[in-house]
Amino acid sequence: MKSKKQLAVTLQQLKNFSDPKIRKEQYATDADVAADMLWEALMQRDIDGKIVADLGAGTGILGLGALLLGAQKVFFVEENEAALEIAKENLKLLEEEYELGESIFIVDKVKHFNEKVEVVIENPPFGTKEKHADKIFLEKAFSIASIVYSLHKTETKGFIEAITKDHGFSVAGFKEYSYPLKASFKHNRKDVGRVSVGLWILKK
Repeated sequence: MKSKKQLAVTLQQLKNFSDPKIRKEQYATDADVAADMLWEALMQRDIDGKIVADLGAGTGILGLGALLLGAQKVFFVEENEAALEIAKENLKLLEEEYELGESIFIVDKVKHFNEKVEVVIENPPFGTKEKHADKIFLEKAFSIASIVYSLHKTETKGFIEAITKDHGFSVAGFKEYSYPLKASFKHNRKDVGRVSVGLWILKK
């Protein structure tokens, strides 16, 4: 990838959820946000040549983006098998054009994944449908990596900073996005709603 814009355009072309689960908050990760998040990691030397875990990978946009930016290996961890099948299809599409690192797909709950990696990238559930769903992702990330890039609602700032400190990590960076929630569910009346979301860069 020669530019963040090229990365965003490539990610935009990937397939998305065919049957999103509202209880799991399976909103599609916006391609522009994903590209910005991953480019930030690249600039901080946290992607190229690294072993990465994409927790709650969904259809793979973050992990595939990491591979496009030179990650050595990416673990795609997702309990929804149908979503991971789409991620595999997306990988095949990219492999037709790009030479990518190793990809390992794991159908399981995030809390059961125990492989040590260098970097975690994640867009966890915001915890609005299942309480503390985001907490499970953060605690797992802290236990398997020393660098974490994680997206959360900005209104949870106090919680994020407290749990980060409790696990011996510090906030190394923060970026805020006006995050588009594309209409995936029947109750969505607007094509796109927006919510304030922050990228927390957490390092041990």
